[in-house]
Amino acid sequence: MKITVIGTGNMGSGFAKQLSKAGHTVRVAGRDLAKAKALAEQYPNVTAYAASEALGDSDAVIIATAYDDAVPALRGLGDLTGKVVIDITNPLSADYMSLTIGHSSSAAEEIAHAVPQAHIVKAFNTLFAQVLADGPEFADNHRGTVFVAADHERAKQTTVALAQSMGWNTTDAGGLINARYLEPLAGFNIYLGYGAGMGTSIAPVWLSK
Repeated sequence: MKITVIGTGNMGSGFAKQLSKAGHTVRVAGRDLAKAKALAEQYPNVTAYAASEALGDSDAVIIATAYDDAVPALRGLGDLTGKVVIDITNPLSADYMSLTIGHSSSAAEEIAHAVPQAHIVKAFNTLFAQVLADGPEFADNHRGTVFVAADHERAKQTTVALAQSMGWNTTDAGGLINARYLEPLAGFNIYLGYGAGMGTSIAPVWLSK
């Protein structure tokens, strides 16, 4: 696939690494073009672009920014009509220990309201950047899971295919409204990682018999 990644921080870098490894063509952009170029130079099939030129003919956009920066970053790409936009953000407080949106909405739903021409998918938000960069394999032959919530079936299946191409198991998390569950799940994972001292090599997964 052709993928645009917006954001050059830890999550954006993890996506660049793993998408390149999986053979996708990646366009990466961020606030600092020099930083984007430095990231792109590390991996094959990854090219840096200014935000206004980063969309191209990409099959999907991954918004790997902080939640507060997501809508301005998406609007800076240009016409998103019909585009699959994968929202990995969580609406975290300054200390990362609580959410600023919940119960009656979610970060994903707010982004969908702000950019209604795009097809928003909630996914990858329950993964730490270290886990994303290291890949889906865990101890004892366990494989990590990406939960995928969306109202648009093609957008959901595009995201599922993308996650599976990188080796992740996937779970259909229903409609976009269920981002209201996935974002608190990410918050709990952050608490376990930092508040409870379990570190950042952990991720939630559902098991069945």
